[in-house]
Amino acid sequence: MTETAAMPFSGRVAIVTGAGSGIGRAVTVRLAELGANVLGVGRRREALEETAREHSLIATLAIDIRDEGAADVIVATAVDRWGRLDVLVNNAGVTAVMPLAEVNRPAIADLFDVNVTAPSMLAHAALPHLRATSGSIVNLSSTYGHRPMPGGAHYAASKSALEHLTRSWALELAAEGVRVNAIAPGPTKTDVLAAAGLSKEAVDAMFAYELERIPTGRLGEASDVAEWVIRMADPASAALTGQVITIDGGLELV
Repeated sequence: MTETAAMPFSGRVAIVTGAGSGIGRAVTVRLAELGANVLGVGRRREALEETAREHSLIATLAIDIRDEGAADVIVATAVDRWGRLDVLVNNAGVTAVMPLAEVNRPAIADLFDVNVTAPSMLAHAALPHLRATSGSIVNLSSTYGHRPMPGGAHYAASKSALEHLTRSWALELAAEGVRVNAIAPGPTKTDVLAAAGLSKEAVDAMFAYELERIPTGRLGEASDVAEWVIRMADPASAALTGQVITIDGGLELV
């Protein structure tokens, strides 16, 4: 195996949002292991520091991606430090169990602010630098971005919007050499449901319910998703753009 094949991201620079835990941490660490300088972004400074301790090529920035001007600060931090930007991974997201009878305007606004608006502003801020490097954007959707989710329709709608942005940006930017793809994980063992305010009992019950429906009989791991993010962002995947790949053990088929 050549050195380039073994370390495909050597000398390249990546930004990963939601890097403090779960899929974001797994992606951040894996990119660093493959040679990338990675800026891990999130709101929780201590969690980001834990991620950074996993590899010397990881730097961190504690910031709320929803804040006005946050996207420009994030991109400038990476470019000022390393001089370029090759990969943007829009991983940060929030979920909400919100039946129609319980819908409220602030909760809807927060879902779309984090899951749609913030990734859009980050992609906008990163675009000039990604054009210069023929770079790549990888968005994190969900299997519920393209299948119904009773009790969570607005979360599903926000992820559906992100998938449509992915395909539209891919067409818009293809001639400029910028690739845009998305990964849609199914139920994955992370702390995202607990972060949404669900009790341990509710989280365990939800995972048990999902596990019964997954054809492969296993919940996803953060590492499963990370490997597919790597494949999408790999410069060798030059023909891959506008795709949404679902990693859910076949759940979307049932």
